[in-house]
Amino acid sequence: MLIHCPVRIALSSLDPGICFGKHAFIIGPSLPRAAATRRGALSRWAVLVLVVVIAGCTRSKPVPAGHAEAPANAAGFVDTTREAGIDFRMAFLPNEQGQQFKINLYDHGCGVAVGDYDGDGDDDIYLLNQLGANGLYRNRGDATFENVTAAAGVALEDRISVGATFTDIDNDGDQDLFVTSTRGGNVLFRNEGQGRFVDATATSGLQHVGHSQTPTFFDFDNDGWLDLYLVQTAEWTKEQLDREASYYPGKGDLGNFAQVLASPLENNVLYHNNHDGTFTDVTESSGLKGRGWAGDAAVFDYDDDGWMDVIVTSMFGRAQLYRNLGNGSFEDVTLKTLGRTPFGGIGAKVFDCNNDGLLDVYIVDMHSDMWMGVDFQHASEDKAKRFETRSFDRFFGPIYYESAQARQEEQRVEDLLGYQRDEVIFGNGFYQNLGGGEFREATAERNLETFWPWGIAAGDFDNDGAVDLFLAAGMGYPFYYWPNYLLMNNRRGTYLDHGLTRGVEPPRGGPFLDQTIDGQRCPRSSRCAATGDFDGDGRLEIIVNNFNHEPYFLRNSFPQQNYVAFRLTGTRSNRDAVGAVVKLHLAKSVLVRQVDAASGYLSHSSKDLHFGLGHTTSIERIEIKWPSGQVQTLPEVELNQLHEVREPKWETARADDSA
Repeated sequence: MLIHCPVRIALSSLDPGICFGKHAFIIGPSLPRAAATRRGALSRWAVLVLVVVIAGCTRSKPVPAGHAEAPANAAGFVDTTREAGIDFRMAFLPNEQGQQFKINLYDHGCGVAVGDYDGDGDDDIYLLNQLGANGLYRNRGDATFENVTAAAGVALEDRISVGATFTDIDNDGDQDLFVTSTRGGNVLFRNEGQGRFVDATATSGLQHVGHSQTPTFFDFDNDGWLDLYLVQTAEWTKEQLDREASYYPGKGDLGNFAQVLASPLENNVLYHNNHDGTFTDVTESSGLKGRGWAGDAAVFDYDDDGWMDVIVTSMFGRAQLYRNLGNGSFEDVTLKTLGRTPFGGIGAKVFDCNNDGLLDVYIVDMHSDMWMGVDFQHASEDKAKRFETRSFDRFFGPIYYESAQARQEEQRVEDLLGYQRDEVIFGNGFYQNLGGGEFREATAERNLETFWPWGIAAGDFDNDGAVDLFLAAGMGYPFYYWPNYLLMNNRRGTYLDHGLTRGVEPPRGGPFLDQTIDGQRCPRSSRCAATGDFDGDGRLEIIVNNFNHEPYFLRNSFPQQNYVAFRLTGTRSNRDAVGAVVKLHLAKSVLVRQVDAASGYLSHSSKDLHFGLGHTTSIERIEIKWPSGQVQTLPEVELNQLHEVREPKWETARADDSA
């Protein structure tokens, strides 16, 4: 959602260049040569300075529209990070995000991945870092953890880590680990068993060095082996290595964010799995290069033709939905299938909001909320609350309608960023699946517009039979505190934020860190989140990686209700069963879950499929559609258990093959 809420607009003849910040915007009459875009340097611009004098740090009462009112002691989540033994802390780069604060992608933080690295049946957690070691935490089976990073050999202290995925790349039954980096080189760790990984990057063909984001493994050609789709942003760092700190400084000083926007774009990369531990770059023939500035990818078969399709978010421009043609290539069908998509998309998630058996698409837009300028006085917070659940059809939001100068300058912004206004919306995008490969945009209808969102985690947190959402949100220093969202589904596909009433907000340690930066309080802020049932009690926990502080391990304390869960193993399909879809046919609804690749933004949730059932005590039919194409029907299964299901042979696809 884009918010510009000035009390007064002052025009000036100063020449500060261009600064696209987080709370207002300042546009100088001319750009320095370094900020010239691919379309050429902009002509002289007027300076627009937004001035508002309102301060605060948390949501005020009464509770805004779109948020729930409930007793403060309502059941929900409890932060047990310390009790769980998770002693990780994400640390930012002090010359980028501390007193020398810059506006660039280093403020996007780092990811989290969930997977069973040691094969003991319990999901473990891998947390990534910018400055210092990553952290691998082994689950003891009761949602308490031990730090096994050093023993496993996956610390990667020598580079800035970004995203990671647990994936069985060689179908040997072990979860391998792939980690992306900002210009430090991506890494493939092959799982050797006994809790150890070895660096197999050099022999794998995956030695890419760039500005990578989430690594997404899926089987694009249905050969039973997981391929890798690597989404990339742009060359937003400087060429000169900071040898003392061992990283490449970012562009984007506060006075000139155009340096970042004008960065040469990087294309996404598709690697084909060669079935022998090596991969081949097939990007050129695939049509999946993208449009640059990719933030996240989610894969699903949107048209139900048996081939996995891909949706990619864009941080500056429209998203892309690529239809898999089944011949190794993809075509962009975004405009004719989804229509307008978020301009500043970050996370993407696929789930069914209303139990009609169809997978919907949700894209959250962080960057459209940024264009409010450098507001160290926290003057825009009150307006942000008022416009929190609104999106706009113009880059400058409300200012477009309040300022003739903004209307004159909008075309120049379009030229700078290279987008078409009739292809984008400035806010989140929720796309209701109508079946037959058709979708309808329904963000407002579902109450899914939010403010400052980064990552999406999806799951039925209260086991009532409907998928809920957790949105990681906020910016941190030097901006004001903004809460995370716990969007609970009312079982009809409409959402209400219960963050303040279900244990998510305020954070256990309060909205601010103990330490200050340059004498200012440092607000907490989150970037990404993943889910899993870490204690095996049939309720989903949430692990959140935060910017510049410790993570949140949110233990589920909702009342027990019926559930059923499945752990799938492919035989003809990829062993991880990524892309497999399970449907539970109930009396009046169809619940659907998909074994996901990494999605939601820098996050990878458990591959186990969890279905809350509420008070339901019987399931009419269970269908599994495997990536190989075969459909398996399971007989009645016992509720309140995790069932392991192995893909059967073709001739027995309708027989019970559950363990």
